[in-house]
Amino acid sequence: MAAPMKHVYFAAVAATVAAHFGYLVYLPVGGFLALRWPRTMVLHVPMVTWGVAVVALELPCPLTSLESWARRRADMAPLPSTGFIDRYVAGVLYPAGRTGAAQALAFIAAATSWGVFTARHLRRVAAAP
Repeated sequence: MAAPMKHVYFAAVAATVAAHFGYLVYLPVGGFLALRWPRTMVLHVPMVTWGVAVVALELPCPLTSLESWARRRADMAPLPSTGFIDRYVAGVLYPAGRTGAAQALAFIAAATSWGVFTARHLRRVAAAP
């Protein structure tokens, strides 16, 4: 494969990794951002719903699939069979083997932010003339 094409696939890997990290940061904090920018809640709810579905139903992550595809075409080492989390996150951002606890904390943070968001909304509705 021509070198310029490999650069395109390498860029796809980098963009996918960046999107993955963005998602992993936004999932626990997006609801708190919505306290400042309420309209962003329409993005946060489906993102958390997707995260819960991926974890609970063990759905394949499309970003992991895209990264694996681009890695093959860029002649890069493959992701481990357990995917993005074990390659970049586990053992770096939290202890290896504690993925379930990290997921639970992320979902608890999202649920907490939704509770605060809802309480603020209900107070505003009650205070409206």
